[in-house]
Amino acid sequence: MKEIDLSTKLGEITLKNPVITASGTCGYGQELEDYMDLEQLGALTVKGITLQAKTGNPVPRIVETPAGILNSIGLENPGLEGFLADKIKIIKGYQLPVFVNISGYSIEDFVLLAEKLAEISCIAALEVNVSCPNIPGGGLAFGTDPELIYQITKQVKAAYPGSVIVKLSPNVTAISDMAIAAQEGGADIISLINTLQGMAIDLERQKPVFANTFGGLSGPAIKPVALRMVYQVAQKIKIPIIGMGGIMTGQDAVEFLLAGASAVAIGTATLIHPDAPLMIIKEIKAYLQDKKINNIQEIIGKVLN
Repeated sequence: MKEIDLSTKLGEITLKNPVITASGTCGYGQELEDYMDLEQLGALTVKGITLQAKTGNPVPRIVETPAGILNSIGLENPGLEGFLADKIKIIKGYQLPVFVNISGYSIEDFVLLAEKLAEISCIAALEVNVSCPNIPGGGLAFGTDPELIYQITKQVKAAYPGSVIVKLSPNVTAISDMAIAAQEGGADIISLINTLQGMAIDLERQKPVFANTFGGLSGPAIKPVALRMVYQVAQKIKIPIIGMGGIMTGQDAVEFLLAGASAVAIGTATLIHPDAPLMIIKEIKAYLQDKKINNIQEIIGKVLN
């Protein structure tokens, strides 16, 4: 049997395999270097940044649920200035594609970030986070309005010459409408889904656990929802999809590929097993070997046919 070709394309970007880290779950890569060789990944998505540094939400920030976690981190990050001063040198050391996630409180925030990051050649793509549910007055409004998604995407594309990924929120009525708006705005790639909005209550204090009341639900509990949304969006758009949401095994990843994703992002799984992305790559390969398939492209979107 021929060597299995795991390579895939996201627009102009070629990945040696379809496995990517999800933003916010691997820091800037260094945090996982003791556990795995990052260069074996298809790509690395680093923690999201905002124009100004953010200390994030008060603790507690994470609550376990029966099949996942709720998080209310609040986009803690060093801001654009800190990112350029301290984090870019880390990214420059990687030989694989690196995606940088950006968030903002206004369209102007997104555009300014895009303009500043346009000058940095070691960034393979921007992931525009229109969907974070933990910013009061911020991401949720953008991610639930097709016109705002269109405007943000269009203006970021005008400011940034490289590939633009738009990360969509699942907290909407019609996910396909949001994806179509991003595509019409010029997005090169769609990533979905971000976390589902949820909450937890402290029975002793009889108050919400999180200071911000709500948090983002991730992990196995959201996989069926994420898979359904990837499948729906893949039928409506022509640009590639990065599927994410509760992917814990290679079998989970294959389901997303079959549903129309060209790549998959691993998040919560790395909090349990920091080397989970490498295990998932091996399991995808084992699946293809078992099915006597030489090229991963043969399964991408197969359920759509």
